[in-house]
Amino acid sequence: MPACERLDAILVELFRRLHTGGLLLGLGELFAAQEAVAKGFGTADREQLRRTLTLLWCKAPAHGAELDIQLDAILAEQSRPEPIDADMAQNDPAMPRDRPPPAEPPFQQMCEAAAQPTPSPSIAPVPIRTPDLPVHEDHGDLLVSQRPVSRRSMSHSWRYLRQPVKDGPCNRIDLSATIERVARLGYFDRPAMQRAASDHSHLVLLIDQGGSMVPFHRFTRDLVRTAGEGHLGRLDVGYFQNVPTKEVYLDPHRTCSVPIDRLLEFCDPDSSILIVSDAGAARGHREIRRFRDTVLAIARLKRFTSQFAWLNPVPSPRWHGTTAQLIALKIDMFPMDDDGLSNAIDVLRGQPMSARQHR
Repeated sequence: MPACERLDAILVELFRRLHTGGLLLGLGELFAAQEAVAKGFGTADREQLRRTLTLLWCKAPAHGAELDIQLDAILAEQSRPEPIDADMAQNDPAMPRDRPPPAEPPFQQMCEAAAQPTPSPSIAPVPIRTPDLPVHEDHGDLLVSQRPVSRRSMSHSWRYLRQPVKDGPCNRIDLSATIERVARLGYFDRPAMQRAASDHSHLVLLIDQGGSMVPFHRFTRDLVRTAGEGHLGRLDVGYFQNVPTKEVYLDPHRTCSVPIDRLLEFCDPDSSILIVSDAGAARGHREIRRFRDTVLAIARLKRFTSQFAWLNPVPSPRWHGTTAQLIALKIDMFPMDDDGLSNAIDVLRGQPMSARQHR
């Protein structure tokens, strides 16, 4: 057998044994190893071949140990001379009786021959399972995000709604006041204390759930999660479909309904209400009944607070000719992107001028 074919056979046999032993390899890994060897990687000696295959095939230290064992076993088997049948040797007058068996080519020659372009040997089908890829927690949206609003932007925006008020127990050391007191008296007698601050912010999220909002559930779910990560003093979430009528739901599956007045019972003039809905823009509909019901719902919300905004996951160019265009005349409506969320937060903080400029 030529040296190049022998080295390729070593790779195939090693691949077969590792796969049989439980190492999840695919044919892509085998082809990658053959290509690497053909280009001269791992052809200097056995140690270099072992390192090359370890980089390509092994994902854990245990895998590398198994590869070393199997590779040494295969190379040992390949280096043994083939047994000669004594009866055939006696009956064959052309075979010299005192000539030693032909020596196997050294490993270096096998590697050099394998680096030459030769047709790949045919490989029989092998039952291969798709290798298990390691599951990594996705934090890609912290830097680059394909979403209209990343979770990082959401978490950052909610912080602007905080309303810290120093009304807690007087158990915090005021460092600057303490230094000023020491400088004035010329000595330290006691620290200057101050009251602990508590967050008095209150946000009510009214989220359109189901129907045309199904494609946007992952975005509304991120809104709820980031708002509830401790950035706000109080968060109340209600779900509805199409129009926030007299009843809303406390769960996204819309199984537990409560009167909307009960959800808003803790609202005061400083509370903020954010509605998240496509307002009919997702399907391009223009329904006068939906517009009229939404205007009545907005009037009901104004009894609790004047700080509320509308976040629409559909881009603003698609609002034209739909119910969303009409609703945007009655309430500050913004698209669900970084600028839209920032403008909505400004409105919820009582700064509606940016919203007017946006429209």
